[in-house]
Amino acid sequence: MREIAFLLNGELVELGQVDPTRTLLDWLRETRGLCGTKEGCNEGDCGACTVMVTDARGARALNACILFLPQLHGRAVRTVEGMAGPGDKLHPVQMALIDHHASQCGFCTPGVVASLVAAHVNGRRDFDDVLAGNLCRCTGYAPIIRAAEATADAPVPDWLAEDAARAAKLAQGSKRQPLRDFAKWYQSNPEAVLVSGATDVGLWVTKGLRDLAQVAFLSHVDGLDRIEINEETVLVGAGVTIEDLRKAVAPLHPGFAELLRRFGSAQVRRAATIGGNIANGSPIGDGPPALIVLRARLHLRRGQARRAIALEDFFLDYGRQDRADGEFVEAVSFPRQHDRLRCYKLAKRFDQDISAVCGCFSIAVEDGIVAEARIAFGGLAGVPKRAANVEAALVGRPWDEDTIGETWDAWAEDFTPMSDMRASADYRLDAARNMLIRYFLEAAGAVTRVLEVKP
Repeated sequence: MREIAFLLNGELVELGQVDPTRTLLDWLRETRGLCGTKEGCNEGDCGACTVMVTDARGARALNACILFLPQLHGRAVRTVEGMAGPGDKLHPVQMALIDHHASQCGFCTPGVVASLVAAHVNGRRDFDDVLAGNLCRCTGYAPIIRAAEATADAPVPDWLAEDAARAAKLAQGSKRQPLRDFAKWYQSNPEAVLVSGATDVGLWVTKGLRDLAQVAFLSHVDGLDRIEINEETVLVGAGVTIEDLRKAVAPLHPGFAELLRRFGSAQVRRAATIGGNIANGSPIGDGPPALIVLRARLHLRRGQARRAIALEDFFLDYGRQDRADGEFVEAVSFPRQHDRLRCYKLAKRFDQDISAVCGCFSIAVEDGIVAEARIAFGGLAGVPKRAANVEAALVGRPWDEDTIGETWDAWAEDFTPMSDMRASADYRLDAARNMLIRYFLEAAGAVTRVLEVKP
């Protein structure tokens, strides 16, 4: 393991031989004695462990419990202890939380501070989104929101404004690995676990207690974080975060962007990557259904050999994908197209929850007749899957409620969902059918979005 160098609360830290799967949270509490950062769920859900990480991409709130130490190389980290300035002068956010009585038991407060300080640095005012990954069961969110609003116009303290420049200087000494070199290495070491954001792999360690013998971190591999948009194609590198993807697709497909906004919390979206979301092959991953509807192609690489396949063909069966040993996801692309995409995510919580059903639709209608239909779902099968029989039942028929009703049996031909703690099989299938009705109503101008419907 090569040396890791990063800034911790303004102080340079250099680590030699460390366990590559040692989490920042454990290291902070057990080695540095910085116990302000709390352990709650230990899986990136509660936000008690939130810290602020700054690099060339700016300041981000991240979950320390699923952040491995090597991921910090060349970056600046601030814990709640490091938000205050010289002479223990409190950050405006910290002072406001006191003034507005926004802390009770205090367990969640350090994470709330980190999330709000990161938002303050970035000039964000969408505090409901900012705090979606920080649970507070004592105080409630009203005084926390009031505190955030009270400090929105306060200047960024000098001691935090310097982090970006210092991290950039530290990163200058960090060599980025050419993509071709990584591809050659991985071809020779196919047993290695690839880690980008660690929002999935992190839980293998913290919850599954797995020993990952060989780990390769991708954040310093050139070319995996590129986004290229031209008149014909949108190409997204596997290392692009969900948050950066959301911003890129928002002008093209706002429905997809809204789906991505509900992808975990701000902490998760800033770490998780679209390549990881695809490569793990989860049947309830939210990215693949939308990309399948957009006719996405997956770009795979093994050494110097590349191939591209339709994304829907990548998923062979539960836990099995069309990927050879030593082959990795390099990028995903889809054609520029007229926006007909709508995505509907059904979960027990609106924010930061795993989908029970995720359905995506794109239906083209010409002269009242369905000319084309592409429909894909997560949560209804062992893999993300198209509704081929439903599509066939729609194409060539009038775009009306009678045609939609006649697709009823086709849904059961396409999907045999399972029952689990999130939903029963019958509920999942009925929800999928209702999503097609919702698409029809929205196309007719009805307001169906739950955040916009008012009594």
